[in-house]
Amino acid sequence: MIWILLLSSLTAISVCGAIYLMRRAQRFGFARKAYEKNKALGWLASAWPIVVCLPFLLVNVFAFIVAFVHFILIWGLCDLIGFMIRKVRGRERRKSYITGYIALGLTVCYLGYGWAMAHIVFRTDYSFKTAKPLGADKLRIVEIADLHLGITLDGDEFKEQCDRVNETEPDVVVICGDFVDDDSDREDMIKACDALGTLKTKYGVYWIYGNHDRGYYRYRDFDSNELTDNLARNNVRVLRDESVMINDYICIVGREDKSIHDRMTAAEVMQGVDTSKYVIMLDHQPNDYAAEAAAHPDLVLSGHTHGGHIFPAGPIGLLMKANDRIYGTETREDTTFAVTSGISGWGIPFKTATISEFVVIDIEQD
Repeated sequence: MIWILLLSSLTAISVCGAIYLMRRAQRFGFARKAYEKNKALGWLASAWPIVVCLPFLLVNVFAFIVAFVHFILIWGLCDLIGFMIRKVRGRERRKSYITGYIALGLTVCYLGYGWAMAHIVFRTDYSFKTAKPLGADKLRIVEIADLHLGITLDGDEFKEQCDRVNETEPDVVVICGDFVDDDSDREDMIKACDALGTLKTKYGVYWIYGNHDRGYYRYRDFDSNELTDNLARNNVRVLRDESVMINDYICIVGREDKSIHDRMTAAEVMQGVDTSKYVIMLDHQPNDYAAEAAAHPDLVLSGHTHGGHIFPAGPIGLLMKANDRIYGTETREDTTFAVTSGISGWGIPFKTATISEFVVIDIEQD
């Protein structure tokens, strides 16, 4: 819902902003001369701010909208700063087109940074302690979430990230939802599942559904049954409101996504779980913290938020109470919560508010 609201707002801003930018672009010499000869030709020449954003349509319409809206907002900010400077200095504007060049340069730099943060995958490390026995001095968990296969990583590129995960020597790997999306294709899905099959762990790979994994619009060339069949073929355990002991000391609880209206409550899914064991709960969306803390798992791992993805989506999500946390860790009662920004993101190949990452979590005997 938050993404629908955000993208609807961005579309409205794009329409109004197109008129604003074209009027500002008329101040450039070539556009002004064209306008003096023929108004229609002048407006066409003034459309260059739209034209410079058109290549993003080759990615998808969302990338175009995000690039164009940022151009609008940055140019507007430059105009405001320029106006304030002129008021302070008491001088009139002379070379009005300079603001446009500055706005274009800042937009390119800002979105270039966002493109890099979406496509470069970082490793993020956390370390927590427990008094509970683990069967060893340390348990190493690697968490991957929000691949949204195809937007920044295809199946082959995801295999490269799985090779990096193997270098961390994980004891267990967990996939916390939104592994695929509506735009993912079958060939890539099979490659990505095969990549999970190359992971080398002591206790296996565990997977939960996110809100995109089953597909919203049902136009992709595979269904969720094919997805889970390919996961099973690669020895990936899918958890749907169920728990599994991975050794004598550690339990993993996998919740269905919040989008499944009849999913078990946190208390129900924890029934029968021995809380004297170290309990890791997987829940794609981080928005049930109170109930989960009351159920007493030791660690809850989530994704879904993409760390805010595009500023200011994260703060808006918190204000709307769509999520209990956008990124990072916190502790409530005796439960630690951790939210990853994800190894990719949905729809938009920019991350201006966060990074792309996989997470390495070391649980150490206290």
